[in-house]
Amino acid sequence: MTLTEPNLATQIQDARDRIVGELSKAIVGQHDVIEQLLISLFAGGHCLITGPPGLAKTLLVRSVAQIFHLDFSRIQFTPDLMPVDIVGTEILEETDQGHRALSFVKGPVFANVILADEINRTPPKTQAAMLEAMQEHQVTAAGTRYELPQPFFVLATQNPIEMEGTYPLPEAQLDRFLFNVRIDYLPPEDELAVVLRTTSTKPEPIEPLFSGEDVLRFQSIVRDVPIAQPIAEYAVRLVQATRPARPETLDFINEWVGWGAGTRASQTLVLGAKARALLFGRAHVQTEDIVALAHPTLRHRVLPTYKAEAEGVTIEKIIDQLLETVPKP
Repeated sequence: MTLTEPNLATQIQDARDRIVGELSKAIVGQHDVIEQLLISLFAGGHCLITGPPGLAKTLLVRSVAQIFHLDFSRIQFTPDLMPVDIVGTEILEETDQGHRALSFVKGPVFANVILADEINRTPPKTQAAMLEAMQEHQVTAAGTRYELPQPFFVLATQNPIEMEGTYPLPEAQLDRFLFNVRIDYLPPEDELAVVLRTTSTKPEPIEPLFSGEDVLRFQSIVRDVPIAQPIAEYAVRLVQATRPARPETLDFINEWVGWGAGTRASQTLVLGAKARALLFGRAHVQTEDIVALAHPTLRHRVLPTYKAEAEGVTIEKIIDQLLETVPKP
């Protein structure tokens, strides 16, 4: 499929509606979370899901993998998890001829969808084992490189950093995540629906709708979506406005931000906006797509100062003020 085909944007919007409908068998509410997760998948990027325990983060990721009929692997990150537990290791095996040879046993990272559950429960050394896989879609073991299956998509969950027994993720690893999606407690009516559903009948099974080849095709189509120059310039201006100590920097940024977002944030805004446009049945990007993705794109790439934290200024407030201040096209 290409963008020259008639009604392609409508077809992808229909596909999104089918996916959301299937997910509703297992997930109640959380519409923004589902939308941002699908955008990450269609844009070919990894996603960090942040929220307290018990909000169906694991169930959501597993359900997405089932819908796309993808090979799913879950890695439970714990303080004693080692890099070889993720990547794999070489073992000594005896061949049919009676000789011994080293054989590489693949770790759980060799799958299409990786659920890195509670990734901030393990020390940075083990977290760093995911960096090469996330960036290069390959791993290196004993000097040999092994390609990972395609598509390859890491969905990491983490509990809020103030909870006991967690480690901050390294900035270099955080930047590899396309989005940082915040999942929060459900409103009373949705929580009641979850309670009634999960305590009465067995949930309906998730039916696969698409294949891995479909995902790769979606990702290719997204990159062909046109974006007007003024909208792309707005995305860049928004990211550049997060960087302190520059002649044009806004006063509140100098006061509240210690480190701004890099170029990868601009790329994320544009690529994510293209995916969002298609999911909403449009074959072109609008300013609203950039605005809608500013929070999940910037919240893990902008480092507040100690002064901001002391004054109770959250990263959400900083991004809100950026959206109000930076002129739109």
